[in-house]
Amino acid sequence: MSLSSSQLLFLSTLLLGTMLSISSSSWFGAWVGLELNLLSFIPLVSTKNNQYSSEAALKYFLIQALGSSVIIMSASLALLSTSSASFLFVIALLLKAGAAPFHFWFPSVMEGLQWPQAILLMTIQKIAPMSLLSYASFEHTFSIFMAAAGLSALVGAVGGMNQTLLRKIMAYSSINHMAWMMMAILVSETSWLIYFMFYSFISSSIALLFNYQEAFHISHIVNHTSHSSQLKLLTFTSLLSLGGLPPFTGFIPKWFIIQEMISAGLFSILAILLASALITLFYYLRISMSAFTISSPKTKWNIKMKSSSYLTPAMLYLNLFGLLAPSLAALIV
Repeated sequence: MSLSSSQLLFLSTLLLGTMLSISSSSWFGAWVGLELNLLSFIPLVSTKNNQYSSEAALKYFLIQALGSSVIIMSASLALLSTSSASFLFVIALLLKAGAAPFHFWFPSVMEGLQWPQAILLMTIQKIAPMSLLSYASFEHTFSIFMAAAGLSALVGAVGGMNQTLLRKIMAYSSINHMAWMMMAILVSETSWLIYFMFYSFISSSIALLFNYQEAFHISHIVNHTSHSSQLKLLTFTSLLSLGGLPPFTGFIPKWFIIQEMISAGLFSILAILLASALITLFYYLRISMSAFTISSPKTKWNIKMKSSSYLTPAMLYLNLFGLLAPSLAALIV
């Protein structure tokens, strides 16, 4: 997908706003970075080819503006009461990141985006609020983190069960992964960075595969007859990797978090996260098994993709990294 000069400009300012937020020495500088990030994302969302993009851009702007206003209010309350200011600040950041119980806007906005914009919303747009959450003090907000993590795990798992639109499935998947990232923040900043890096790579690879197939519905993957078995295998392995099934790559960061949570004695919330991971694997398998096994009689399995020479090995290594490098994962742990 080629980018115009204006899109490159807004993408640059979007990244600049993210860097400003995570590197600022004051909450005012972080708020300015969040606003710059918001105003840069709106033009990237609005496209003439998608009739729902304007609705998605308006929803995103209103929700993010609400979160910014709550941040300003928490900054003013910080002069009076530290506990209430921290409470409101964490709520505002959870709203901006799309974590439960403030997730209501995320699936509907995702539904109105094209896959490249959806990648930005699932990955880059989460960096600033999640980083600011990792900077916050957990003395008054530990219970909020635990409640938000448990709700995000349950909402992300149950919400994607009856969905047939791929963008909504990826949205609820992102909400479920938010629970793991919030628990990683409680463990250590390094654990969150590792988990977010793995999640970003895997979810971006799946969105690129869907974009290549021009798939927005489960039936689009099942009924496509022009793609080879290599692409079906890539979709199969990528979805299982996103679900965290061993020995795929997506299991490595979850393995880290599971060990740290066991060491910290957080068994109850860990049980919720593991149960939700099994439910998410169900609807990943519903997509991948249908795409991999069900085909029409017109399907030609010997069709070769033009881009398979570089796409297939790279994607396979990305999703089978946990199998190909188990010794490295053991050294990191």
